[in-house]
Amino acid sequence: MVDDKLRKRMSASKSGWGWRDLDRIYISYGFKKREGSNHTVYSHPAFPQLRATVARHRSLPKGYTITALRLISELEQLENVKESTRNGDEEH
Repeated sequence: MVDDKLRKRMSASKSGWGWRDLDRIYISYGFKKREGSNHTVYSHPAFPQLRATVARHRSLPKGYTITALRLISELEQLENVKESTRNGDEEH
């Protein structure tokens, strides 16, 4: 289930988010996580080039939020291209 409310709040204010917030948004958009010693690595199973590393701190620099929002936008674009390609193939 996609968390649009959290995404909108993150877009409005990119500072003050913690790793739990980022975990929640990545997971809601279908990213899988792998735990490291101090970081969590998120990658999308359908598009492995979409990956991010997030430190586990209560409050993170806004760059982590910016990266999450960028990756989610890229994910949507890739899904749209995949869908339009699939629909185009069905028409022929």
